[in-house]
Amino acid sequence: MKYIAIDVGLKRIGVAYSAHKDIVTPLPAVLRKNRNQASADVKKVLDEWEADVVVVGIPLGGSSEDEMRRRIEHFMKLVDFKGEVHFQDEAGSSKEAQALMKGEMKQLRDGRIDSLSAMIILQRYLYTLK
Repeated sequence: MKYIAIDVGLKRIGVAYSAHKDIVTPLPAVLRKNRNQASADVKKVLDEWEADVVVVGIPLGGSSEDEMRRRIEHFMKLVDFKGEVHFQDEAGSSKEAQALMKGEMKQLRDGRIDSLSAMIILQRYLYTLK
């Protein structure tokens, strides 16, 4: 199975990949100009990496969960992915990603933090499969 995780944000969409369940690699983030462009770019990544499963980060349990789930489900319909889509709690993934970057905070806007967040989200999901 080939897994892609996405961390959907308003400006960037973090992306990470795994084909071995033990190794997760962050990929370049998708810069978001509008949702149609972003969904098309995410679809290209899914096709290029031949993803079987997409794991989408979502804030579970908070007051915004329903609204965020609605928005993310709409976005995934635009992506038009035919494989499995799973949701994984993203709570704290951005802070964990920032901790991994340590002194490189100036790089926050290039998408690396977003893709590291996606990597963390995918690691969490894959851990639940073991």
